Amino acid sequence: MAEEKRTEIDKLGEFGLIERLAGGVKHYHPETIRGIGDDAAVLDIGNEFLITSTDLLTEGIHFDLSYVPLQHLGYKAIAVNVSDIAAMNGKPKQVTVSMGLSNRFSVEAVEALYEGIHAACKDYEVDLVGGDTTASSSGLILSVTALGTVGKHDIIYRSGAQENDILCVTGDLGGAFIGLQILEREKQEYLANPEMQPKLEKYDYVVGRQLRPKARMDILHELRDLVVKPSAMIDLSDGLASDAFHLCKASDLGIVIYEDKLPIDKQTYETAAEFSMDPNTCALNGGEDYELLFTIPPGDFDKIKNHADIHTIGYMQKKENGKAFVTRNGNTVELKAQGWKHF
Repeated sequence: MAEEKRTEIDKLGEFGLIERLAGGVKHYHPETIRGIGDDAAVLDIGNEFLITSTDLLTEGIHFDLSYVPLQHLGYKAIAVNVSDIAAMNGKPKQVTVSMGLSNRFSVEAVEALYEGIHAACKDYEVDLVGGDTTASSSGLILSVTALGTVGKHDIIYRSGAQENDILCVTGDLGGAFIGLQILEREKQEYLANPEMQPKLEKYDYVVGRQLRPKARMDILHELRDLVVKPSAMIDLSDGLASDAFHLCKASDLGIVIYEDKLPIDKQTYETAAEFSMDPNTCALNGGEDYELLFTIPPGDFDKIKNHADIHTIGYMQKKENGKAFVTRNGNTVELKAQGWKHF
């Protein structure tokens, strides 16, 4: 009997696995406009599109409850899904929350989690409309589905970028990754000495970036006020380089990113130095910043050039010219993506 072939999932990685599974997916309904391969699925509901996204968070993989307060976890679970709706230029409307709970969680603990969920729903003006609960043998599992709407002429995909479009990013980068390093260091110090008190005041910004990220709905409103519609957009969950590669693949283009244009907060920069880390590497590959990465036509540059929270960091180029990273001293090297690996 022939031995059954076995391929380890980590050989493919998350995106290789998704691509392989998506190869067998067929759509049977004309209302399905866009499925796997963007920040959210797109369904035609008449006068506008319904957009929907699902995110799964697993204890021990995506979060560590030894330093993540349940209220913050609840808030983050909603915010990261709202961020996917934002990346499609949509307005979030409803969410569902499903949970797997082990017996170490009390009613009060679940209430604390929902305190954060309710706070995020209030901030983003979304309705919590349902979900499911079940037992778990391995800690806490959270699954959030977000629903939103967008006008048919307002939808933005990853695939709309054109050659010479300007690459923009909101906010600053690398802070969430550095915040995670701080929290992990504090955990190890606590394990070595349970009497120690955490020293987080100095790192309030980067720790906040990790524990309580914000979906950039504000930027969507400001872009509309500026009469700027990005040609392509994605939210930064896996790291700037990895998510820029998604834009490249979807738009069939190459890219150029400039090191001296990367927006990095002072606290991120200084804390990276404490860990002997290159802050630019943290910005490129850290992940979980949940900022918006988007492209605009060159003609729209003047409209956004003075915006304090939108930074131009590069441009799109022909696919055959590759993915380039221009260092501070003017050297051009191949852009590498070493972002978050799920397997």
